[in-house]
Amino acid sequence: MKTQQIPKQLIPDNDAQRLKKLYQYEILDTPPETDFDTIAQLAARIFDATDAFVSFVDKEEVFYKARVGSLETERTARENDLCALCIPTNDVTIFYDTHQFPELLKDPYINIKNGIRFYAAAPIKTSDGFILGTVCVTSNEPRQGVSEQQIEMLKLLSHLVMEKLDTRLVNRKIVRAYDDRLHRLAHDMKNPVTSISLYAQLLGTRVMDPEKIKDMSSRIEKAAKGIEKNLDQLLTNARSENSGTSLIHEQIWIGSLLEQLRQSFELILASKNQTLIISPIPEVAISADEIRIMDILINLLGNAAKYSDPGTKIYISAEVSQENQIILEFRDQGQGLTETDQKNLFIKFARLSSKPTAREKSYGLGLSIVKMLVESHKGTVWATSEGKGKGSSFFVSFPISQTGK
Repeated sequence: MKTQQIPKQLIPDNDAQRLKKLYQYEILDTPPETDFDTIAQLAARIFDATDAFVSFVDKEEVFYKARVGSLETERTARENDLCALCIPTNDVTIFYDTHQFPELLKDPYINIKNGIRFYAAAPIKTSDGFILGTVCVTSNEPRQGVSEQQIEMLKLLSHLVMEKLDTRLVNRKIVRAYDDRLHRLAHDMKNPVTSISLYAQLLGTRVMDPEKIKDMSSRIEKAAKGIEKNLDQLLTNARSENSGTSLIHEQIWIGSLLEQLRQSFELILASKNQTLIISPIPEVAISADEIRIMDILINLLGNAAKYSDPGTKIYISAEVSQENQIILEFRDQGQGLTETDQKNLFIKFARLSSKPTAREKSYGLGLSIVKMLVESHKGTVWATSEGKGKGSSFFVSFPISQTGK
């Protein structure tokens, strides 16, 4: 147990890593929560103290998640806070009389009338040894000592805070996982729903021969089955709290995928008088989940159409690299990308400079989904552009299947 001692080094060597760990818990500057308030109240009663806190030490300030007593502010400067002295330690820190330490008298909360004379704190420590903050008590009267039972109770309260933080973090991750699934589902269903709507309009407004009607009915059925598969995938993933996107790998021929893509976008492109030009594709296959690869291609072609003016052309080409990768390029004559756009392209909900050219909706999710799905297939995605108004090219690469050479 550390008592009556000021650490020689106030900022530990691992403070950057400690702060990174602290930020993962997303506790700073959050509103009061009953569990933390209760812990502070218990600490005050155990020590019969006038003030008690649950504190977290940020880079330059100390944030009080819970506080009992007269302190009204939620943050104080780290250099003037006793809790900051606990970060380099690994056990309870106690000052029975702060006025016995000249170094502490510069603290504005000590060197004032009815300031802090007694201080005791137990570190809030992660399982890997990072100290995030303290559960501490203070009093405006010095003390001769404290009991071992009080010290053990203070340690127990700090353990409870850490358990609360871990539980809180897990719950937040679960909520985000479900939220991400719903976002992906809504985004994945957007294109097939649009296709179904357009096909239905054509069937209701034109007189067609039986073969044409049969072809459109087949496409509507295919789009509906795509929606059904996405729903099935969502339900399968939801069975596990920690599940991500499960993949079913099979050999898929790139040329066949692009032909399916062309057919599914036929009406969408026609509605904007846009032309899709697909160069001859190498006869190669990849080992991948067909549904998810189609999600990638649909997003990339959908963006090219959405952000390009009516009457423009979109090009899809492919080549085999020396690293035995198939590289697909989606090139458009659209609005192009700024340097800032290129830095933020694959960040969820990022605001980019380009705007849909026909009032299409944009949710800021497509490219983040593309990146996640491409990387789950051990592939790479990137983009290039010469600047605004000069179009853009999006590239995806995947390892070629050994049996598909």
